[in-house]
This record gives sequence, structure tokens and C-alpha cells, in this order.
Amino acid sequence: MIRSIIIQPHSKCFLVARNYLTLAMRRQITLDASPPVHRGMMELDQTVFQKTVPVLAARVPASKTGLILKSDQMKKSLMNLPKVRSVVQDPADPNGARLLLLRVSDEADLPENARTYLAAESEGLITYDLKLNYDYWTADEILQAILPEELCDGSPTGFAITGHIAHMNLNDEYLPYKHIIGQVVLDKNVKIRTVVNKLDSIDHQFRFFKMELIAGVPEYIVEHHESDCRFTFDFTTVYWNSRLHTEHERLVEMFNPEDVVADVFAGVGPFAVPAAKKGCAVLANDLNPNSAKYLERNVKDNKVSELARVFCEDGRDFIRSAAKRAFDDPFLAYAGPKLTRSQEKELRKRQVAQGKPDASTSADSAQPTPAAHRKAISHFVMNLPDSAIQFLDAFRGILAENRPLSGIYSKMPMVHCHCFTRELEPENAEKDIKQRVEEKLGHPISEDVSYHLVRSVAPNKEMYCISFRLPPDVAYASE
Repeated sequence: MIRSIIIQPHSKCFLVARNYLTLAMRRQITLDASPPVHRGMMELDQTVFQKTVPVLAARVPASKTGLILKSDQMKKSLMNLPKVRSVVQDPADPNGARLLLLRVSDEADLPENARTYLAAESEGLITYDLKLNYDYWTADEILQAILPEELCDGSPTGFAITGHIAHMNLNDEYLPYKHIIGQVVLDKNVKIRTVVNKLDSIDHQFRFFKMELIAGVPEYIVEHHESDCRFTFDFTTVYWNSRLHTEHERLVEMFNPEDVVADVFAGVGPFAVPAAKKGCAVLANDLNPNSAKYLERNVKDNKVSELARVFCEDGRDFIRSAAKRAFDDPFLAYAGPKLTRSQEKELRKRQVAQGKPDASTSADSAQPTPAAHRKAISHFVMNLPDSAIQFLDAFRGILAENRPLSGIYSKMPMVHCHCFTRELEPENAEKDIKQRVEEKLGHPISEDVSYHLVRSVAPNKEMYCISFRLPPDVAYASE
């Protein structure tokens, strides 16, 4: 509503009021392409989402369509609704003239220069009925038309995608509408076949979230692609978080292909498999038998069985035995990147051209001669943010009982430990994490210490990764 006020012409108040009235008028002539409102709908009915929007259209010869579209006079007058074409066939003459859709419904609302230009270049203006249906609107727009007004702010269209599954985390106030929300998400994402909602309960031993089906088919074994690797797993029995893909890549990027990596809480392999594909030797462990089962499968499917060994043990037991395992059963030295088939073909051609006697042999013979076996662990990865710090005491004495180990650890391994903190200021967060780490290790950390904020998981909860070089006094401690 615009109130009536008396103000002097040309005064500042007059100019403000004029601008306000101009904006109000512009709002009135904007095309209304919002969906019909059906608040309180509990079962989705796509057929009720139909709308006809009358728009002004210029009939133009097909041969002149491109020229008119590019003209300066029409730049601010062409149809600008998403997913709606500016040029359509004329229903009255499908094989003849074209209709140029405009962003107004009344000729009087066209800018004067556009009106003059169309009078000269077009064959006249008509009203065109633009028909919109359920497929036109986005998930958020449909939910805005369905949910009660008090729930429209922050409507829950955000979700994580894992394979063909959309994983939502609905707040309590949206739970009565969970099935219709899930159906809209399913409809609007062609690659999604299953929509689940995270429940409050969590598996306390293996730390994966319980979930319920809210739309689609109950198919929970997924194939997910990340970091040029293929992962298969049962989403209901293992932990996987697609939002951590940048953290997976960041940490693997830190590894050298020659390194040996011990992944204490490996899950189904988001760190272990890409590291092995890079050339690293990997000891990968998870206590969850289902995680270990799919980890073994992912190692095989990604063709890194020679570089990744899978274990299913308690994290402490794995940490205490990892160094001895790598020493007693060492990995072959890194032999450089493997050649692709096309590279092998090219190598054979060069060998034939040079008249080499081994030209017919496999190009594998051209790989560098391996150096010494890999026996020393370079990195420990501890991606269990809820409790990884509690396992740090297991590092005490991991090299003490096996004196031969001291000769190969001229440099202590790096430890990458994920954790949560309630401190939101970076300085306080780092202080809190360092204090807890040192308390559990029983020794200060000072070499190569760094902190990385992974993500915010709640309004007052941050996920970090602290990286530090294991102190020798801890590795060689008597207990």
C-alpha cells in the first residue's frame, strides 16, 4: 500500500517518492511465473501445478529473427524467464513467421525505443499464452508453494548425493512433510533414484548414521565416483560423506608416490584407494566388517591390490602393529607411473623403428628398475573426527620393541588427525586441539604442526585436521 503524502515538486522527498512509485509500477508489470500455491499438500499432485502466463509477442519473419534478437533496441525487452525460449513457432503459421516473446504482457509497458523498432521490423504484436507446468519450476519453488508459510524460509532442498542416493538431514519441523519433500527432490534430479533422511540415531560402534527412505526405491548399494576412483558400498551400513571429497583430495595431494600410508579408520577407502592409485603403498584398516568388505572390493575394482592391504581391527591394535607390518612384509619400491595402452603402443613403435631386439616384449620392461623395498611408514591418516584424538596414546612405543626399525626411521611419520572443536575462533580452536592432542600423546608436538579447517558441521562445531610429525620420544617410549 502506498500512502498519500503532500511534498514539494523537485524536493529530495519528491524524488524519493517518484523513484518508489516507479519501482512499484515496474513490479506490477513484471511477469508472474511463480507456481500456484497449494499450502498444506501432504501428497504430491503434479497436475495442480499448471499456469498460463499471457505475454506480449512480436510476429517476425523467420529470416529476420537473428537480426532482431541481436539489436540494441531489444536487449531489455526480450523474454528473460529461465528455461523459456525467446523465439517460438507461431501456432497460426507453424512453417512461417516466428514469435519473439517479450518480457511484458502489455504493449504500453514496452520501452519506447523497442516499440518504435518493432513497429518497423515486425509484422505486429499479439498476446501469446505461455503455459507452465510442474516440470518448469525448481524443487525450491514447488516447496515454497506447498509448505506452510512459516516453514518457507530455508525450505530444505539441500542434500548430499552419494551415487544414486540423495541424503537429506531434515529438521524436526519439516518431518511431517518429509515424503512430499523427498518426492519433489526425486522428481527434480534425474540421476537420483533413492531419497533418504538421516535419523538422530547413530551406530555407536561403527559411527555410521541410521536413515529412513522418504522417496524412491530402497536401493542402498551405490556406485560412487570420486578422485578418478570407483567406490561401491552399502550406504546403510558404512560411513561415507560426499561433502568431504575436497578433504580427501587435499590430503592425498600431500602424499608422495613413494610413501607408505597407514589409514587407521579407512572406511571404504576414500583416502586409501586414491593414494594407492597415485603409487603409494597403503595399509588400510577399519573395524567395521562391512567397511572392510567393501574396501577390499574397491581396492580390487580400482586395480591397486598390489599396493593396498586391507585389515579389520581395532584402531589401537592397528596403530601398534603398522610399523612392524611394513618392516616385516615390505612393499615393492615405487617404479614410476604405469604406461597406458596408448603409451605402450607408442613405445613399441619407437622400439621397432630403432631396431631394438626387445621391441615385441611388453612395455613393462621399460619401467624403472625398483630401488629398495618400502619399509617405513610416512603418514598415518586418522579420519574419525568424533574420537580419533582418543587413539593417539597408541603411538607410544610403536618403534620401541623392534630395534631394527630405528635404522629406517631417520624421519618420523606425519600424523593427520581429524577432530571436532567447539571453539570458533581459529586461534582458540588450534589451542584447544593442540592441548588435547598433547595430553593424549603424553608429549608436546612442535615439528611440522599445521591446522586445516575442513568444514563447519553445526553452528557451534567445526571439523579440523591437525597434522604433526610424531615426536621420537613418543615413538620410542617404553610403554
